[in-house]
Amino acid sequence: MTGDIDWGKLSFSYIKTDYNVRCYYRDGKWGELEISSSENISMHMAATCLHYGQEAFEGQKAFRGKDGKIRIFRLEDNARRMISSAEGVLMQPVPEEIFIKAVKKAVQLNSRFVPPMDSGAALYIRPLLIGTGAKVGVSPSDEYLFVVFVTPVGPYFKEGFKPTNLMITREYDRAAPNGTGYIKIGGNYAASLRSGKIAHEKGYSAVLYLDSREKKYIDECGPANFFGIKNNTYITPLSKSVLPSITNKSLMVLAEEMGLKTERRKVPLEELDTFEEVGACGTAAVISPVAEIDDIDTGKKYVYSKNGKPGPISEKLYHKLRAIQYGEEPDKHGWLTLIEE
Repeated sequence: MTGDIDWGKLSFSYIKTDYNVRCYYRDGKWGELEISSSENISMHMAATCLHYGQEAFEGQKAFRGKDGKIRIFRLEDNARRMISSAEGVLMQPVPEEIFIKAVKKAVQLNSRFVPPMDSGAALYIRPLLIGTGAKVGVSPSDEYLFVVFVTPVGPYFKEGFKPTNLMITREYDRAAPNGTGYIKIGGNYAASLRSGKIAHEKGYSAVLYLDSREKKYIDECGPANFFGIKNNTYITPLSKSVLPSITNKSLMVLAEEMGLKTERRKVPLEELDTFEEVGACGTAAVISPVAEIDDIDTGKKYVYSKNGKPGPISEKLYHKLRAIQYGEEPDKHGWLTLIEE
């Protein structure tokens, strides 16, 4: 049973659950879904995922509402984004129907690990696609493994929905201008580990990356998308190096419904001076409000919260999206998938 889990004190880390779901691509076709209770994967030591970065993953969540029902948020969008990631590094894409079926099955099999609504926790879903064929020369694999595992998680940033501080540094880039920043593959995250460690050591929650070509524009905010609010407008960067966040896309829809304008465009660094509110958004954090951004190269500080509280528009957006995810508000955009237990 899950009686030993303190749902309200969960961190964003791995906890063993009962089952995962797997599907193999061999001999030019995808096989049937397989259910496994093993946490391990056996593969050839020359597998392309280990040597040439043929790996992609997704992150999404399932929520239990007050009505006891389990809902997955924007399942089809994650399936399509993983197809884009697979195509970006020449992997065999997982068909949308297999992706959806596997995610639903993984949540159903582990439904006892979906935290109760009042805990602030959720069931994190991690679909993973890896090249498993043996290659020594640099070339795509001819065999792939698709796995979906789940684990209950608390907030990504330990502060929860409270403003945190970011730092700007020009010493590191997350992704190249025409590289792989627009897809969700492990290499992008490996490239952010060193600068992220430096940020944490200096007391910041994440690095705010500038564009790697000119260092003039805002790019991505650590593991999340950046947004700024001013003059009743929600503004987020347009960049080939930024992962298209499904959460960000959802917030833009909600912002427009709240009467805000929305803009996806290049955001010059100096525009940070003009924002009334700033935040980072993504599946893991939903919205992480920003209190202050410190440019550690120039010594300049950009302050957005002096009282330790989120801005009013960020707060409204956060609570609105969470209410939809938990089934408290109508799902008028068809974003939710109900899971039968």
